[in-house]
Amino acid sequence: MTSRARRLLDLDPATVRRARTLARRAGKPVVDLAKAHTTVSVERATLRLAGLSGADHENVPWVNHLVDAVREGVGLEHGVTTPVWDALARGEAPDLLTLAQKASSGGVSFRLPEKAGLTRARRNARRDVARGIRTIDRQRATRDRLITKHGDPETKPWVYLIVATGDIYEDIPQAQEAAREGADIIAVIRSTGQSLLDFVPEGATREGYAGTYATQENFRLMRAALDESSKELGRYIRLTNYASGLCMPEIATLAGLERLDMMLNDSMYGILFRDINPIRTFVDQRFSRQIHARAGIIINTGEDNYLTTADAVDAAHTVTVSQLLNEYFAKEAGLADWQLGLGHAFEIDPAVPQSFRLELAHALLARELFPQAPLKWMPPTKHMTGDVFRGYLLDGFFNLVGAMTGQGILLVGMMTEAVVTPWLSDRDLALQNVRYVMNAAGGLTEDFHPPRGGFIQQRAHQVLAEAIELLEEIATDQGGADPHYPQPLLEAIADGTFGAMKRAPTKGKGLDGVVVKADGYDNPAVTLLEEGSTT
Repeated sequence: MTSRARRLLDLDPATVRRARTLARRAGKPVVDLAKAHTTVSVERATLRLAGLSGADHENVPWVNHLVDAVREGVGLEHGVTTPVWDALARGEAPDLLTLAQKASSGGVSFRLPEKAGLTRARRNARRDVARGIRTIDRQRATRDRLITKHGDPETKPWVYLIVATGDIYEDIPQAQEAAREGADIIAVIRSTGQSLLDFVPEGATREGYAGTYATQENFRLMRAALDESSKELGRYIRLTNYASGLCMPEIATLAGLERLDMMLNDSMYGILFRDINPIRTFVDQRFSRQIHARAGIIINTGEDNYLTTADAVDAAHTVTVSQLLNEYFAKEAGLADWQLGLGHAFEIDPAVPQSFRLELAHALLARELFPQAPLKWMPPTKHMTGDVFRGYLLDGFFNLVGAMTGQGILLVGMMTEAVVTPWLSDRDLALQNVRYVMNAAGGLTEDFHPPRGGFIQQRAHQVLAEAIELLEEIATDQGGADPHYPQPLLEAIADGTFGAMKRAPTKGKGLDGVVVKADGYDNPAVTLLEEGSTT
């Protein structure tokens, strides 16, 4: 499929290399910025790797209490682990949990140790955090073993279906039934607003609005249920959730510990659509992607969302730019091509002349630019009107483009999208639509060849040229609107370049959780992940 895809659009290899070079040039200052900062969520995730879990009687996690206490006592500029493990060594408490409980009431004195005390604290912190990394490694090995045992779906694209009732105990039977009806990936979307919570709820949850809370226990329950389905169906069923928002690093860590297989993890979604501070997002994103790389988790990016707030034809090139940036940020953090579920969507207004041909051109461009990535193909949402017959036909067109262009992950479109929360019957009809198109036309990637110099090729070349032009503007911009954060990409985000959303680097939710690293900052999780070490 990949070699054939490279022949379809006749893209100039030098032009493609130019696009990636510009994306790297635009993205590197943001990576440098991320490396120079930490956040409260990165530090909390590190404590979770060391085994700290649970919450107080008001459901405030102990990791929040401990990080807040250290920040108040000595700051987080040197990282949370050094003062915490120094306190343990000094006998302030026998273990992390007791230390967090005492710290929540002001019963612990923290300090920044020196010399032998510093060496001892860092050695012990690395030892304990390494246990969490080894758990992630074991979970990855378990996934590989189960895939070998049960098998993968025989054909692609993998069929991706959303289940989200708000009640994890209702989600489980619906997810299992969806797997029986042909779903390969179950996505449990989060309760509306969880991305804005600066803590991760504890335990199994039975109430959520338009989704189910992402918690470690919910992850564990659904993974166990889908393991049962994998055994029953003779194919490994993958589980997806969302590593985004203010707790992105923590949720990524919990996903690795509980063997989730895919995570929504876009570099700019939280900035644009949840008004989370850009610096907070990029710092948290880098750590979360390092965890995903280690855990063997496939990320799904969110470029489809840009086309819900901006015109899908006029803004097509911004999707390509974001895909290139997401690829750069992901690979810098250690992710491989097979883990890049880069997003794009079927969101052109059906009233636009030649809309289907335009969708083909855009989908083929993504397929050719990222031949080794699975790609996540998203269904129509913006122009679903409530006419279920028209919607069902649109979803059929969407499925057909996925078949013709060799997408790797196909999110099942619902005829009732944006009208009501889909019923089980809606999901069943949607899966029938996918099965019919894939059974009837799944081999079209072998036969479909747009004519040289024709409409589809010309449109793809135009979008790529516009993407390069925008990347050149970003990469050559010297910034300067904000002297503290002069990175050109941050300036472009502030100007509303992506999704028509303007987000300034010194505003947005979570900025107060960003900390500039001091000389001597230490985080054993980052060190272990970058070293590839287990001890």
